[in-house]
Amino acid sequence: MVNEKTMLSVNTPTEENDVFWMKHALSLADKAEAIGEVPVGACVVINGAVVGEGWNTPIRDHNPTAHAEIHAVTQAAKHIQNYRLIDATLYVTLEPCSMCAGMLIHARVKRVVFGAWDAKTGSAGSVMNLLQHPALNHQAEIVSGVLADECAEKISAFFKKRRQEIKAAKKAKRAQQQD
Repeated sequence: MVNEKTMLSVNTPTEENDVFWMKHALSLADKAEAIGEVPVGACVVINGAVVGEGWNTPIRDHNPTAHAEIHAVTQAAKHIQNYRLIDATLYVTLEPCSMCAGMLIHARVKRVVFGAWDAKTGSAGSVMNLLQHPALNHQAEIVSGVLADECAEKISAFFKKRRQEIKAAKKAKRAQQQD
C-alpha cells in the first residue's frame, strides 16, 4: 500500500516538461478508453521528442502484455533502432506493473514518470519498487504523482462507468427473463 514514506523515497523532482508530457500521455489514455480498454497511456521521450507512444490494448488484442508501456517502449526501440533506451523518459498515466517495470529495467530507461499510484499492482513504490531494486543491474529514476488527480480520476471514472453498465445489463436481463 502506498504510504507517505514510500512516496517520498521514490519521488525525485519533476522537470519542467513533465506536466506537458503527462498531458500527452493522458490524451493517449483517451485512445484506450475509446476502444473499451482501461485508459492508460504512455509515451517515450528522448531529447525533447516523442519516439514512442502507446495505450492499453490487452482486451482488443487478446494479449496480456499489451500494456501502454510495452507499446510505447517497443515503438521507441524500433524508432532509434536500439533495444536500450538509455537517455529515455517514459511518461505513463498509471504506475507500472511488475511486467512493465521489468521491461523498463531491461530497456535501461533512465526516468519513469507516472501519474496515479496503483495500490494493487504498482511496482514503482506501491506494492514493491522493482524499478529501483538494488539487486538489479539497472535502476530507473522515478517521478511519481505528476497530474496524479487527473490520471486517477480518468481510471476511476472508467471503472465507475463500467460497473454501471454491468449493473444495467444485469437489470435488463432480469427484466427480460420476467417477461
